[in-house]
Amino acid sequence: NQTWITEVSLLGFQVSPALELFLFGLFSLFYTLTLLGNGVILGLICLDSRLHTPMYFFLSHLAIVDMSYASNNVPKMLANLVNLKRTISFVPCIMQTFLYLAFAHIECLILVAMSYDRFVAICHPLHYTVIMNWRICTVLASTSWVFSFLLALVHVVLILRLPFCGPLEINHFFCEILSVLKLACADTRLNQVVIFAACVFILVGPLCLVLVSYSRILFAIL
Repeated sequence: NQTWITEVSLLGFQVSPALELFLFGLFSLFYTLTLLGNGVILGLICLDSRLHTPMYFFLSHLAIVDMSYASNNVPKMLANLVNLKRTISFVPCIMQTFLYLAFAHIECLILVAMSYDRFVAICHPLHYTVIMNWRICTVLASTSWVFSFLLALVHVVLILRLPFCGPLEINHFFCEILSVLKLACADTRLNQVVIFAACVFILVGPLCLVLVSYSRILFAIL
């Protein structure tokens, strides 16, 4: 008989209680600063009409993603640092994995859009308002969000097709996708191939585009 898991333990930081308390305070401070910093950026962009430009439009999306990304992972990690029982139900664990992937993908794509915006502004200043009009900016941002959530959904669907029967421990402080796959008691090669392909498309591809954009900017300045 196969045993199906309903909850797992997040091992997190395996350190002394005193150090755990220190880490709780440290990460709480970082989390608060992340929310405050990005919240201030978002508020200023919304309130100041002079900041209603494509660059700050993408920056506002980046601020939202940073706050969402941190809020998806950090609260549970902080709770586990002060609780003896460090478990998470399987469904919330999968949801955490889904949101973690989605926000990571969005951040990469928004950074590409920002680099393209700067490239057009510096290398083609006379055509900037025509190329980077609000319709194009909205399409770039919305496409980044929709595509990222769809790609994250593909990963989750491929995860949910697997039978999970243990071990009941994740050697991480949140439900990271590779750690979750270790709980499966079936072949995960398809998942790993899709993860590799997604990494190439979401990490390597955008990185190359960003490098090309800023290289062109550098040459234009020099």
